This record gives sequence, C-alpha cells and structure tokens, in this order.
Amino acid sequence: MSQAFDYDLVIIGAGVGGHGAALHAVSCNLKTAIIEAGVMGGTCVNRGCIPSKALLAASGRVRELQNAHHWEALGIHVGGVQFERQAIADHANNIVTKQREALVKSMQRLGVDIIEGWARVAGTQKVSITTPTGEKVITAKDIILAPGSVPFVPPGIEIDGKTVFTSDDAVRLESLPDWIAIIGSGYIGLEFADVYSALGCEITLIEALDQLMPGFDPDIAKLAQRVLITPRDIETKTSVLAQKITPGSPVVIELVDAKTKEPVETLEVDACLVATGRIPATKDLGLDSVGVELDRRGFIPVNDHLVVLANGEPVPHLYAIGDATGKMMLAHTASAQGVAAVEAMCDRPRPVDYHSIPAAAFTHPEIGFVGMTEPTAKALGEAEGFEVASVRTYFKGNAKAIAENETDGVAKLVFRKDTGEVLGVHIFGLHASDLISEAASAIAQRQSVNDLAFLVHTHPTLSEVLDEAYKQAAGAH
Repeated sequence: MSQAFDYDLVIIGAGVGGHGAALHAVSCNLKTAIIEAGVMGGTCVNRGCIPSKALLAASGRVRELQNAHHWEALGIHVGGVQFERQAIADHANNIVTKQREALVKSMQRLGVDIIEGWARVAGTQKVSITTPTGEKVITAKDIILAPGSVPFVPPGIEIDGKTVFTSDDAVRLESLPDWIAIIGSGYIGLEFADVYSALGCEITLIEALDQLMPGFDPDIAKLAQRVLITPRDIETKTSVLAQKITPGSPVVIELVDAKTKEPVETLEVDACLVATGRIPATKDLGLDSVGVELDRRGFIPVNDHLVVLANGEPVPHLYAIGDATGKMMLAHTASAQGVAAVEAMCDRPRPVDYHSIPAAAFTHPEIGFVGMTEPTAKALGEAEGFEVASVRTYFKGNAKAIAENETDGVAKLVFRKDTGEVLGVHIFGLHASDLISEAASAIAQRQSVNDLAFLVHTHPTLSEVLDEAYKQAAGAH
C-alpha cells in the first residue's frame, strides 16, 4: 500500500458490485474500505434478486402442487393445497437476512473496513463521508463508485407503498390483492405476475409498447405469452399508457393511448405494482468536484475499463461500476465490472464482454437469454455484410423434460451462416436460467456451431436441447 493514502481502494456502495470488487481487491493485496449509506447488500440482496427469487420459489411450488393434472400424469394425487402469505413473506425475509449477514462476514473476515455513511467524491483521490457522528475525509489511491439504481416511477404516478408500489415494496408481500394491475411487462413485471397469479390474484398487465415482453426475442416472447399469460388469470393491455395513478381503495388508473395520448379507459383495482424499469442512483455523489457530468439519463460515463470520463477524457483513479454505468443493469454484470475495475487499476486490463453476459427471468417456466435477438443480429448482418440464421429445438422432444412432464419450452440459437459463430441463444423452459450459462460460455469464446456440434452432453438431461440446436445449426451452416 502507498503510505500517501489511507487506503489503496475505497468503494462507495456495498451492493453485489461493490462486494465483488472488495473481495477481488483483497485478493490483489489492496487495503480496501467500503462505504454504505443504506443497508449492506444493496438492491440485489435486500429488494431485488434474493427476496424475489424466494417468493418465486414458494409461489411456484404452490402453482405446481395445485396442478392436479400434472401430478396425476406421474401417478401422484395431491389435494387440499394451502399456503400462508405471511409465512411465504417470512421465508423471503429470512433469506435476505442470511445473505446480508454472509456478505458482511465475508468482507470482515478478509479485513475490508466497512464504513456507514453517505460518501461523496471530494476531489482527486478524496472521499468525504457523512456519518452519524459527523463528517470525515479519507484518501485512497483509487475510488470505485457503485451506487446502484432505484425503481423508475413515471410522471403522474403517485406511490404510497401500500396500494401503489414498486418492486421494493412488493418483495415484502404484505398483501395479496384480489385484483392487481402491473405496469410494465419486462422481467420484473413478468416475475411478479408469476408470483401473484400463483397465489390467487387476478392481474391486469399493462404495457405502453405495442407488444408484451418487448425486450425479449420475438419467438420466445410469443411462446412465453402462450404459457405464462394466456392460461392464467391475467388480462393484458398493450399500446396504453398509465397517465395517472391515484392510490387508495380503489386505486384509480387513467389509461391513454400511448401514441395519441387520447383517453382510453379508467381502471379501478385493489392495488398497482409499478414495474417500469430502474434508473441510476447517481445524485449527490460529488462528481462535480472532479468535473464529471452525468449523461442525459443520469448514468455515469465510463470507458471500456470502467474509468469515469469527464468531457470524454478519463478521470485518473476514479472508476464506476454496476447499474450506475447503464451498461447492463444486472447484479452479475456489476460484480464482473467490479473485478474488471480492480484488474484495470492493477495494470491488468480485462474489459467486460457484455455480449456474453446472460440474463434470466425466473418465471415458471424460466426464460434465459444471452447475446443478440434474431432481429438485432440480422440488422448487424445487413450492416456488416453477413447472413444470419436461426434454429429451434423443443422441450417436447427432450427425454428429461418428458420424464418431468414439463415439456413447454424452446431453445433458439442465432448464428452467422458464414462462420457458424453463435450470436445469441434464447431459452424458454424448465431450468432455462441454468442452461443459458453454457451458451454464454460459447459466445464468450466466439465458438462456432461447427465445433459445438461435437460436444458431448449427458443423457438424459435438459442440456440436450442445446446439443440438438448445435447439431441442427451445423447442418444448416
């Protein structure tokens, strides 16, 4: 450690990204401190990934146990399924507590100093901290900003945390409204639609764009709607905007045409979840002290090595990671960026390959995806002069899926016709979130279907849907 500084590295924000950066920094022999103004663990541990997946796990079991036809096909008879809302909520909260405690202990064990307070950049290699006992300034050779994000609430929507709320409140599962509207059909809206419908709520899913699940590959979105939405007690409305939402009993939602802004209808529901995405939590970070301006969406500008930029030029010794950079707003992306930032400050630059980072929606069945959608890949192909093709394999023909009686699903592989390079993989089906990692590895290594077709997959397993896709693609190539 340089004797000129209090620390080698100071990290502002103790979410998954900050935690990952801290652990890697210690492995690189850097004296490290992490500063957190809120709850240790950030959004993922406290209000995002962890509690929502606990709710999905419990509600998914309820849905499964209530599906008598599914069990009878396996020769099993199940009846009288009951659940306790509070017990399910407690399950999620207990897991959050355990994960948060484990995160803190892992850093304490490695000697990371944990400081409570609001931190701001106070000039080059300086951080000021507002703590319960007053202000203090510490110095560091390098600083990482990892402030995370918060739910986006569009203008005209009033939040009361009880009848109109965001995912931050929804993960506490304080109630099960008879009729709930969900604004937004991205992965957050889909996952909570999965939870609420499994636990007996009637749902109206509202999307401002002209199609549901706009961020997903069109073929996956089409099948997912047929399985996740159509057979369930979910009404859908597209091309309409929730111009005004007023909390109360009932909640009043004024819908207008998304394009013309003409009134369409007024809904009166028991509750409303606003799942319209997330925005960076980048206010009051002291960035003006080093001449940094946020971009028009509030993100911190960074280069390929996560160094913060001021007027397009790198700011020495200042890095930013996670949701605040706007690259990919995923917990594991933040963690990867944290490692990459530490590598860069240790003069071992390893840029993050965003193209190969997978994502998932933990619905029942799940959705896993990595790389480009087919329309995006074709647009790139037209621009760069190569042809794109795709193949699909179905869970209906997979021996493991048949044995599990879980045959709804498809794996879609998008690839270059000239080289066979895999450009994107999209899976809807049982354990898609686990299966997608193999595809992510193939994309990271820029592998061709011509080589992947010769890989050996365990039989009988769900991974064979990918094996079949590789072989189909190699034959089509």
